[in-house]
Amino acid sequence: MTILILQKEETNGREGSAYQRAFCQGGHRLVGVHAGFPPNGDISQLLDRCPEQPALILHPEQISVMPQGLTRFNIPTACFQIDTYTYTRRRISWSMLFDLVFVFHPGYDTEFQAAGHPGAHFIPHAIEPSLFIGEEPGRVFDIGWVGQTRGHLYRTRERLLPALSRVFRMNDWRSRHEPKEMARIYRQSKIVVNIARDDFPQDANMRAFEAMAAGALLLTSLPTELAQAGFEEGVHFIGYRKEAEIVPLVRKYLSEESARRRIAEVARDKVLREHSYDRRVETILELVKQDGRKFLAPARYWPEERVRLAYLDYFAGNGALDCASDELRAIVRLSLGDATRGAAMLARAWARRSQAWMTSAIRSISRSMNGGTSG
Repeated sequence: MTILILQKEETNGREGSAYQRAFCQGGHRLVGVHAGFPPNGDISQLLDRCPEQPALILHPEQISVMPQGLTRFNIPTACFQIDTYTYTRRRISWSMLFDLVFVFHPGYDTEFQAAGHPGAHFIPHAIEPSLFIGEEPGRVFDIGWVGQTRGHLYRTRERLLPALSRVFRMNDWRSRHEPKEMARIYRQSKIVVNIARDDFPQDANMRAFEAMAAGALLLTSLPTELAQAGFEEGVHFIGYRKEAEIVPLVRKYLSEESARRRIAEVARDKVLREHSYDRRVETILELVKQDGRKFLAPARYWPEERVRLAYLDYFAGNGALDCASDELRAIVRLSLGDATRGAAMLARAWARRSQAWMTSAIRSISRSMNGGTSG
């Protein structure tokens, strides 16, 4: 099976790379986007590079490539919406260009469906089993942590992790770690405390699945999306509702080794069996087989100006403002009302960019002045 992935090699993220490996391990041929392809190039140019007609055109998240003509060919299309809780309205708009939408957080599939997309499906995050199997290292850390710790979305982490490290033995949680290092740290940890983003504390993020796959006891805040993904508190993980509960719970399960190991092993078995990238790929391809040929993308049935407005929204939201301007010029010739809406979208995008430039300039000047006075 040939799959056209709308992604350039240099933009591969960790999750995207894992999915690509899983597709290849399943015997599927992947065709990507060549380096010189423009963000708004025509899809026919990519199809010409395929050795056969693709069984699927897949758009991953966080890239600015959105080829023209997605709704023109009778080939199933799909997109990932990984951080579905951010910019949800805009994600719904962009997803209308695709037959299938895979959201990575529970409940958003029904939100997308209610907004008019019949092909929305929920798939949780996944793990690569090869990182978590093999000879077991000793569990030398009371608590393991790998993840970002700086920024306005991570104030709770910045506050809690130093406090925990003063009480318990932890790895060097300030450092960045590659996936293999992350897996090694979690396999050396007795407990992993999951502290999600401040704006979405219920997140069943990659850390939660990786910690369980590593055989560490997962301690995470409640409520949690894990409950909607088939996991049970006290069976697969331990939950806390208040920060003050973290230290007593860690102490409790460090001392109750048999209970800690029992919960961790049940969770590890479930994650390795049900939540690998291989299993996700099987699910995706089965849904393509079932639903993809129905051509569910609402935009397939829209007038051209509405389709172009969705493209404009995508490019404006992802910072490809030249491409968004191209769309606006085309819309002006088709619909004055849609052109007005598109112009407003583009104006907001330019305002955001100008604000970002100003903020960056102010910070640069501030750093320069501070450096000069301290010398």
